[in-house]
Amino acid sequence: MGDLVDSPEAERPAEAAVELSPAELSPAERARLRALRGQALVIAFLVFVFDQAVKWLVTFPLNLRGQPEWTIRITDFFNFRWVENNGVSLGLLSASSFWGRWLLVLLTGAIAVFVSFWLWRERKRIDSVALAMVLGGALGNILDRIRLGYVVDYADLHFGEFRPFLVFNVADAAITIGVLLLLVRALLMRDGRAPKKES
Repeated sequence: MGDLVDSPEAERPAEAAVELSPAELSPAERARLRALRGQALVIAFLVFVFDQAVKWLVTFPLNLRGQPEWTIRITDFFNFRWVENNGVSLGLLSASSFWGRWLLVLLTGAIAVFVSFWLWRERKRIDSVALAMVLGGALGNILDRIRLGYVVDYADLHFGEFRPFLVFNVADAAITIGVLLLLVRALLMRDGRAPKKES
């Protein structure tokens, strides 16, 4: 039994399968890859729709658009506020000019294309979910910038006067969580603590 567990030959097929192109995979592996891609696209779509739905809620039913001085208290540590973000996620790389706006559209669009290609080739479920969250969030913010010239931010997390983040939105949260999942996964892989094969 020990030879079956520890033999390098026993591990070789699993390692080789990771390197095979989709055309070289077995029918079962191709089906699994298609299912993984489908699940990831559904997650990206749901993040995108949820992000846009909450922005619509804040903009119209709650009527916060153009009212930066208004605050809607949700809990003792969370409010809704109107912020027009001319930068990328969490207010970084602000660009309020016409050319700056479209430069950010191109930059974030290029990132979304890169994430899409990565997602299409990814075969690990956790990484696929993380990339889907990043893609859905990126598309939500890109649509804002194309339509409005800015990204609608509204989520104000605070503990007294302390704010761990700038005002953000669902898309920002999804991007941040997705990136953190990828970083943690990469660190675990580097340290040899991640499993070699996922079911």
